[in-house]
Amino acid sequence: MSIFSLAPTFRHGVHPHENKETTEHLRVERMPFVERYLLPLSQHIGAPCRPTVKNGETVRRGQVVASPGGYVSTTLHAPVTGRVTAIGARHHPNGKLVESIEIEADPYSSQRVENPTPVDWTKLSIDEFVSEVQKAGIVGMGGAAFPAHVKYKPPDGKRISRLIVNGAECEPYLTTDHRLMAERPAAVIRGTEILAAMLGVEESIIGVELNKPDAIAALRAELGSRANIRVEGLRVKYPQGAEKTLIKTLYGLEVPSGKLPLDVGILVNNVGTMAALTDYFDDGLPFIERGLTVAGPGVRRPANLMVPVGTPVREVLDHAGGLNQETRELVMGGPMMGMPLASVNVPILKGTSGLLAFTEADARIPTEYSCIRCGRCLDACPHYLNPSVLGRLAKAGRHEQMEEYFVFDCVECGACSFACPSGIPLVQLFRVAKSTLRERKAAAS
Repeated sequence: MSIFSLAPTFRHGVHPHENKETTEHLRVERMPFVERYLLPLSQHIGAPCRPTVKNGETVRRGQVVASPGGYVSTTLHAPVTGRVTAIGARHHPNGKLVESIEIEADPYSSQRVENPTPVDWTKLSIDEFVSEVQKAGIVGMGGAAFPAHVKYKPPDGKRISRLIVNGAECEPYLTTDHRLMAERPAAVIRGTEILAAMLGVEESIIGVELNKPDAIAALRAELGSRANIRVEGLRVKYPQGAEKTLIKTLYGLEVPSGKLPLDVGILVNNVGTMAALTDYFDDGLPFIERGLTVAGPGVRRPANLMVPVGTPVREVLDHAGGLNQETRELVMGGPMMGMPLASVNVPILKGTSGLLAFTEADARIPTEYSCIRCGRCLDACPHYLNPSVLGRLAKAGRHEQMEEYFVFDCVECGACSFACPSGIPLVQLFRVAKSTLRERKAAAS
């Protein structure tokens, strides 16, 4: 019996082709600075930031340019030294016009963060620690971009006893977390230690899929004899990296419907978030850049890049050799949960894990047929929902009834759509239905 069959996993899920071979062994390279940067004030879940700078103002790299718009919000910093050239509505990757700050980089600046000041976290209370994380602008880097500090302060009566660090990176094509763990294992371990100590957790597990053996080896070598953190190899399956799925895989616990991981005493954070904590508390560097993968059959030079937040997508693609003539679709993020882009003139966000370019053959929308009741979507769903019934209700516009079938437990992983032989866009139907339900509830409140 192989090690792969013995590794922990979860029931259901799917096995899309990994397509990681073009970048999984490429070291992260630093993206050169470009002329202009665009910082949407809404690039995280929660309230938008509020500008603290004015048009024409000179800013330094790492300087605060927007303050949190509420508790579920975070700080925004200048990714470069330069001059604010505009504050106004600009196109966001989601297709909407969003209030943004435009910065023109100073071509003569060294673009170093001036006098970074480390923060001695050992002298902080949990409230002070949470405030510092918000000040650092750190968000979850697994894709959702949820302000990290919100997870670190549980409400009264709740306690975080276990920490899971997500290094699964189960989306096809994406390898930036892989390279982070292989190249900067000390930063991942250090951030895990800082967070575990502040939260007082009993155990920390770094979960990594077994298709990243060099990352697992690097982390274990860095851990040495530490007893309170361990690295667990996970069976390769999608969506292994979803937080509720990881909890089920590593602890056999099921987060109840409508509840959060906190309700079972567990916190899940991405490996990139751990490295960001290290960068801020040990080196005084706020969250102004992130790693991302540029890949797909439509890009000429696949790469793993460290990119300042706000860099235009066009500039990143140009650095990667540009697009092939056959390219027909661009996706920000992974192919399963990512966001198709309508323009290359939108910016890289804090939550951008990848840019994928697909040819017409790869991006072709399958012909949709009637549901044949085969049950493959049920076998694929990691949360034991019935996508077939939910899909029929969505098409009939019976959105309220979808709540009876737990539509809000859907994490929109896309496994059902991937498994459907009839080509039914199930996850897209669920997204529209959930959005409609939220709008109706907001209008009624």
